[in-house]
Amino acid sequence: MKNIYITDLDHTFLRNDLSVSDYTKNTWNSYSEDSILSIATARTYMKTAQFLGGVDINAPMILLDGALIATMDKKIIDTKFMGKDISDMIIDEGWKFGIYPFILSLANSKNLTEAFLHDEVLNKHQREVLNRYSSADNLQKHSGIRAMEENFKIVYMGEEDLLRELAEHLENIFGNDLKYILAPEAYVGCYFLTILHPEADKSHGIQTISEYIGFDLEKLTVFGDNFNDIGMFNLAGTSVAMANAQPEVKDKADIVLSHNNDEDGVAKYLQGLKGA
Repeated sequence: MKNIYITDLDHTFLRNDLSVSDYTKNTWNSYSEDSILSIATARTYMKTAQFLGGVDINAPMILLDGALIATMDKKIIDTKFMGKDISDMIIDEGWKFGIYPFILSLANSKNLTEAFLHDEVLNKHQREVLNRYSSADNLQKHSGIRAMEENFKIVYMGEEDLLRELAEHLENIFGNDLKYILAPEAYVGCYFLTILHPEADKSHGIQTISEYIGFDLEKLTVFGDNFNDIGMFNLAGTSVAMANAQPEVKDKADIVLSHNNDEDGVAKYLQGLKGA
C-alpha cells in the first residue's frame, strides 16, 4: 500500500511570494512514483493549477476548502454547493453589517470554469486582494451582488470583531445548514470569514478521495498551518504543522516542524524521511 501525502498550499507548500522552490519541486516529485500526492487548499482550480506548474499531482485535489474535488486534468469528482437562494440570503444579511462578500461559483461544469464575483462596493482588504487578481479572466464585477446557481463558497474579509459578529449572526439564522470558518488572513493582514456547504471541508474531501482511490488513512500524512486544516489533521495517520502554523493547529499536530513555508518545510520533512 502506497503512502499518501496531502499538503495545504498557502503558508505551507507555497512560499510567501506564492512560488514553489526548485528544491521543493524536486523533493516532492521524487515521491511521485511510489506515493499518492495531492493538495488540499482554499484556492480555486485555476489558481492551484497556476501555482503548481511542474509539481507532480497524481490524485484528485481538494479545492475551495473541500467544496470541489477535481483532478489536475479538470475531471470533477465531487462538489458541495450552496444554492442561489440561500447564498442571496447570506449576502442580504451581510449587507446589514455594511459589507459585501466575494463569491466563488461554478460557471461551467463542462470545462471546470470558476467565477469570482465581487461587488463594486469594496473595503480596503478586498481591494488589496483584487489587486492580486487583476489579470484573472474569471472576475465578475456587480452592482448589488447576487449569487449564481452553484456557489462553492462565500468569503467576507475585514476586521476580526466585525466578522466574528457577522459569523454569530449568520449562525443564529442558518445554524447547521452552513459551515463557518473565521481565520486570520496573513497576506493582507485582516481576517476572513468563509461560508460553505456543511460538508465542504478538507476532512470530507479526504474521505471522498480515499473512497475514490482506495487508500488507508493510517498511511496518510498531511501538512497545514491554519484552522481549515484541523479537520484533515484529525483524520490522517500523521499530521504535520509548519513552524509558522497557528498555535491551535500546532496543538492538534503529531509533528511541528522547525522550518516554515519560506524555508521549504514540507520538502525538508520529506527529505528527512528518505534519510531516516
